[in-house]
Amino acid sequence: MKTGLFFGSFNPIHVGHLIIANFMANQTDLDEVWIVVTPQNPLKERKSLANDYDRLHLVRIAIEDNPTLKASKIEFELPKPSYTIDTLAHLSERHPDRDFVLIMGSDNIGSLHKWKNYEKILSDYSIYVYRRPNYEEGDLAEHSSVRLFEAPLMNISASYIRKCIKEGHSIKYLVSPEVYEYLDGSSMYKT
Repeated sequence: MKTGLFFGSFNPIHVGHLIIANFMANQTDLDEVWIVVTPQNPLKERKSLANDYDRLHLVRIAIEDNPTLKASKIEFELPKPSYTIDTLAHLSERHPDRDFVLIMGSDNIGSLHKWKNYEKILSDYSIYVYRRPNYEEGDLAEHSSVRLFEAPLMNISASYIRKCIKEGHSIKYLVSPEVYEYLDGSSMYKT
């Protein structure tokens, strides 16, 4: 089974993430997409990150009606900070029947050379890149393991959503109805 891995902090998951995951699951040769909630990205600060399990819960409720999307907490079980190559090796060992494909935006392919063991990622895995405007894809975008896609994009960021929540502005339509309802009734991101 060909399984796409869409990594992120999803802090919180929003409709932009969902559109990309759904596009990859339905308009490429992937059988399904796992949305991998990352406890700590080694290239990002942790200070504004909500609790790992709260973010995982939001992903689960956002995708519960889509059988081609799955929430994954695999990186919760691995040493921190999380490195993609270690997660890929762990998943490949645990699921030898699956062909894992890394999903990333063109912003990440442009900085892939900074990742731990990026050469091994390129040699052992396919990478499906959704193009993002105003980001240099760099030379690695032309690697034989990389496929480029024109997925529909929305100019929404999780940091903008957190700012809206903190300032008391509505996030309706920026997140799924289930995530909206959950966040509206919780204290997440309000302080």
